[in-house]
Amino acid sequence: MSIDEALAHIRKDIDQEVGVSNWITVDQAMIDQFAETTHDDQWIHIDPDRAARDTPFGGTIAHGFLTLSLASRFAYDCFPMLPGQVMGINYGFERLRFLSPVRPGARLRGRFVLRDVQMRKPTELLRRTEMTIEIDGKDRPALVADWLGLVVFAPPA
Repeated sequence: MSIDEALAHIRKDIDQEVGVSNWITVDQAMIDQFAETTHDDQWIHIDPDRAARDTPFGGTIAHGFLTLSLASRFAYDCFPMLPGQVMGINYGFERLRFLSPVRPGARLRGRFVLRDVQMRKPTELLRRTEMTIEIDGKDRPALVADWLGLVVFAPPA
């Protein structure tokens, strides 16, 4: 598939839901590992007793950036490589809001709506998706974001 064909193919999905990922459970062990990896050991994430006593959350909560970091896994579930595509690259965010705390044991998944796609270079498409990370059983999501990604194709032969 040429990049022009891919652009025409992808454009048909603008303003459509293009994927819903599998669920991932965020447990206290994952939160603790994230705290260790990022050196963010704030007690609201890693001290269940104090978090139960001194926060309105009733216990620890996941780091917002831990929740955000799962976006890549959710995207793997929803955006298979297109014919001719050699890679996808995270290009950043236009908007990002953390709306609800994620408690240990919560199940999360990503939901994606394509908002725009444009030719950026002769081998790159810039895709903007509205991403919502949902919490199983909750009305309000963990986060919402406008996520930019590059869809990179091999140069024409």
